[in-house]
Amino acid sequence: MCELFAMSARYPTTVHLSLDELARHGGATGPHRDGWGIAFVQGRDALLLREPEAASESSLVAYMQSHDVRAALTVAHLRKATQGERALANTQPFQRELGGRAHLFAHNGMLPGVEDDPRFAARRFRRVGGTDSEHAFCALLERLAPLWEAGEPDLAARLEVVTRFARDLATLGPANFLYSDADVIFAHGHRRRSGGDEARPPGLHWLCRRCSPSADGVPIAGLAIPHADAQEVALVASVPLSDEPWVPFREGEILMIRGGRVLRDARSA
Repeated sequence: MCELFAMSARYPTTVHLSLDELARHGGATGPHRDGWGIAFVQGRDALLLREPEAASESSLVAYMQSHDVRAALTVAHLRKATQGERALANTQPFQRELGGRAHLFAHNGMLPGVEDDPRFAARRFRRVGGTDSEHAFCALLERLAPLWEAGEPDLAARLEVVTRFARDLATLGPANFLYSDADVIFAHGHRRRSGGDEARPPGLHWLCRRCSPSADGVPIAGLAIPHADAQEVALVASVPLSDEPWVPFREGEILMIRGGRVLRDARSA
């Protein structure tokens, strides 16, 4: 299955994805050879880099290593294709505009029948590629669009829509996803398949860290996070990226994360 990663920080910071580590997950020793992407949110917009290639063979990954991009919010995805051809249009994270903001979505799982399910109608927003994940994103934006018509909506209202969406999505199949409106990360952990086993929780893991002013960078399995004074960082990943005590998501759990802190959790199940 695909792998998801997100970072939220109190202060804008750089995230270094080392070629060795990314290659290990993205094609060298892992099965995720069908594309990779990463989005760095800066204000209301996002710098989105993605390729329908194995990260282990990507010259763009090497370029990223030598060009630091500073952001307080990052969403990344490694793809193992299960639906849709190996193409840029099917490579995540997906991005759309809503309410004058860049909205991002990355999904891990299978959603058979989502295109024909009336609960996931997509009219204003249409998918560019051929994946069930992108259709699900478009359907989520359809539900959120009324909230953004009069400006930035209340966080509680946003969480309510995302929670109902996650509950519906989970009836179709594994529904681990990261959604961000360039303000908050909504992370939903459901079930994940490891190897040929049946999909089961946890679908995601999370870790929060407060970095002291005197600390040097914190190496995390190929990710180096330099930080400012009293930096706070929250990480979400499909699998733990270090030996630290990552917390597994409960099945159906949703975390709402901003500025390196978990603001609130909810259950879709």
